[in-house]
Amino acid sequence: MGAKGDKTQMTILITGGAGFLGSHLCARLLGQGHEVACLDNFYTGAMENIAALEANKNFQIIRQDVIEPIDINPTQIYNLACPASPVHYQGNAAIDTMKTSVLGALNLLELAAYSNATLLQASTSEVYGDPAVHPQPESYWGNVNPIGPRACYDEGKRAAETLFFDYHRHRGVKVKVMRIFNTYGPHMHPNDGRVVSNFIVQALRGDDITIYGDGTQTRSFCYVSDLIEFFVRFMASAAQVIGPMNAGNPGEYTMIELAETVLKLTGSTSKIVWHHLPQDDPKQRRPDIAKAGELLGWKPTIALEDGLKETIAYFRKKLGA
Repeated sequence: MGAKGDKTQMTILITGGAGFLGSHLCARLLGQGHEVACLDNFYTGAMENIAALEANKNFQIIRQDVIEPIDINPTQIYNLACPASPVHYQGNAAIDTMKTSVLGALNLLELAAYSNATLLQASTSEVYGDPAVHPQPESYWGNVNPIGPRACYDEGKRAAETLFFDYHRHRGVKVKVMRIFNTYGPHMHPNDGRVVSNFIVQALRGDDITIYGDGTQTRSFCYVSDLIEFFVRFMASAAQVIGPMNAGNPGEYTMIELAETVLKLTGSTSKIVWHHLPQDDPKQRRPDIAKAGELLGWKPTIALEDGLKETIAYFRKKLGA
């Protein structure tokens, strides 16, 4: 793949490109006329997410793991490769999750150094752990249990951020690091264990709505189209804008509020049931997005109910409910 003389057309590598966020990003960048290589090992990604893109002559699928050598010379790289929900990154997948985060980052940083590409890291609000500072600014160092069941993801992403900044300082690699807060929308996996998909699928199936803990813990939910806009703006920003930068919607909702909203929008008669809160589950999470507003002119535009309606419609069709 190459630019073929068009200075506005770039060759862009998206790792994790068949996943929830990656598939939307692939579509956005193809729509801008770029050549897009989607690299995915399909552990959590799905061909159906990118099926509509396969006919595009500028689209390439590379089926492999991000820690393996990558034979491409890209202009830009978006690193989205890593399971992002506890049901996929805990248990037997914990070691592979850490490998993906750390060895994958190393592999891509070396590729970026060789190809002189700009490399964007999709880090996470999980680097803040169970925060003692609220809302969370980028200057907050976090409160993470380094040996807990979530540590493979939390600490893997933190280690990746360290590598990104070291490669930038010592090797001159062009990097950008964003910290993603809870995102939802079409192409979410129905069994990925994230709260929005959990509640919607349970409601549509008429199953009990499962709330862990007392339901007063909070999250902030960003609709996928808002987040994709952030990706594109951040990558297009000046070279000195490297982050880390929070990406999320500062609207804050309790789990009870979210469950009640999903029940209202689905018209479901499901009952709410209560389970024990998992270890190290954050009690509150909300991004300070002042830096994104100042440096990117970005803020989310999709209200929670509007985004949930789109997501519910997607799951209705997927589940035949």
